[in-house]
Amino acid sequence: MTTIQYYGTGRRKTSVARVYLRPGKGQIIVNHKSIDDYFSSDLLKMVIRQPLTLTETQDKFDIYVNVAGGGQSGQAGAVRHGIARALLEFNNELRSKLKAAGMLTRDPREKERKKPGLAGARRRFQFSKR
Repeated sequence: MTTIQYYGTGRRKTSVARVYLRPGKGQIIVNHKSIDDYFSSDLLKMVIRQPLTLTETQDKFDIYVNVAGGGQSGQAGAVRHGIARALLEFNNELRSKLKAAGMLTRDPREKERKKPGLAGARRRFQFSKR
């Protein structure tokens, strides 16, 4: 017996999320934990559910996610990106809605590297006259 499954890869900062959508009641499992156990912030949970709310598919799918790398914010963004891509695989007509909301675009912002002779990427050490 084969179950219908839709797949999407999401990326944000240094996080990568592999997202699987399967027909179900709307539960979200992240790294073998419920979304409430994995993400502590309500804001991050809202970010993850945005593509589902936008396309009105909250109760149609059970979502299984493997996410690695980065911090909580980056991982939540990666999961959102992955869900949006998986929804496209389910129904390509949702593309216009998701694209208009900017959920299909991979956020290219990355942390800038620290440069030698500086305190951070751009911050200089405090200047002392004497």
